Amino acid sequence: MKRLATLTAALSLLSASLSFAAAPVKLTVAASAVPHAEILEAIKPTLAREGVDLDIKVFNDYVQPNVQVEEKRLDANYFQHIPYLDEFNKTRNTHLVAASKPIHIEPFGAYSRKFKRISDLPDGATVAIPNDPVNAGRALLLLDKNKVIALKDPNNITATVKSITSNPKHLKFRELEAATLPRVLDQVDLALINANYALEARLVPTRDALFVETRSPYANLLVARDDNRNSDAIRKLAAALASPEVKQFIQSRYKGAVIPAF
Repeated sequence: MKRLATLTAALSLLSASLSFAAAPVKLTVAASAVPHAEILEAIKPTLAREGVDLDIKVFNDYVQPNVQVEEKRLDANYFQHIPYLDEFNKTRNTHLVAASKPIHIEPFGAYSRKFKRISDLPDGATVAIPNDPVNAGRALLLLDKNKVIALKDPNNITATVKSITSNPKHLKFRELEAATLPRVLDQVDLALINANYALEARLVPTRDALFVETRSPYANLLVARDDNRNSDAIRKLAAALASPEVKQFIQSRYKGAVIPAF
């Protein structure tokens, strides 16, 4: 009986040890609501089977997701492209790094409630663009590409309104927080809007934009810190995001409004 009790106790300890070892690892990731959080929700079951409990925190701005990862309040984020990440690290003295290969592209678009064609834009029209340096440059490059304005260097992703060398319609530019652009669409003549905010406002780039990017280096990807980018949980998340299942999900759900980058 004594040996049986000892064996039972040993088995109980082993069982407890195995249960502890198999406990899921919690991974907290910041994301924009659309499409990032939706894509993450789609892979939660896959990650759960691999021992990762994915906790998604939705943000409606482009600053706090990076600040909170840098401060170790969050593990990673999924909302941005490399040009934005590089500029953020430079201006904010943060040390964030890419933790996956490019996942998807959100074609930037020009939207108007008042006009159906860009040629209808009147002299002195008001154009709203994002106020962060990278997306402002991206908006201006798109306007240049569609011959609405001309820039000194049409390849400079950090172009500003001061870089405009030709403005034949005498457009007036308003630089606003990217998240607010869909909400001011009725108050301006044209707005250049990131696809994630356009989708949240039920604007479909391929249907509603006067024109959109046809090629883009602005692919969104997973971002973490150097101290956790190679952790097992981050690696599993990066692999899941780059899976054929995610590619199919993006293609079927967004129908060209979001494009897989792999």
